[in-house]
Amino acid sequence: MHPPISPDDLATLIDEGAIAARRLHRKLKLPAADLDDLRQDLLVDLICRLPGFDARRGGIGAFANIVLRNQSSRIAIRHHRQRRAQGGTVISLDAPVSAGTEPLGCVLAEADGLAAWHGQDRSAVDDAETHHDLALALGGLSEDTHGLCAALGTCPVPEIVSRTGISRSALYRHIARLRLDLAMRGFGAEWDGSKAA
Repeated sequence: MHPPISPDDLATLIDEGAIAARRLHRKLKLPAADLDDLRQDLLVDLICRLPGFDARRGGIGAFANIVLRNQSSRIAIRHHRQRRAQGGTVISLDAPVSAGTEPLGCVLAEADGLAAWHGQDRSAVDDAETHHDLALALGGLSEDTHGLCAALGTCPVPEIVSRTGISRSALYRHIARLRLDLAMRGFGAEWDGSKAA
């Protein structure tokens, strides 16, 4: 069992944790409310790793510095991965909306829907109207084109090529015609069938 740490060592750990949290908070450009969470995450990890501390190899401050630096690196990597998955934005109710200073949580109403919570300007009503318009547009397409739309929504292009035996260039010509047809029905640049493929 690890011997209890002295009050001076505990103060050192808390100070080192606070410094590391401020550094990481500044580096990740997080909202102010996240600073305490970062400090707690770093301190909990540091306390969990205290049994690995060997006083013969160095001071507790140096040990804390190494542990905090490694944990900060893991948190930063996880944060960047999450930010990339969210399209480069921070999804937090405490983070301000892109152009404003007001936090997202203060701007949103309960009726705004999930898209608004993710920083998108779509509402549930807009989504329902888009689904309705898309169903009408798809209903007006030929049976072959309707099948192509369904395949593009679920399969990548190579799989469609191998399944149907159609050449890749012919498939892209069909997609180009489909895009034109959908554009004539009111679906413009926002709809991109090649991305779905």
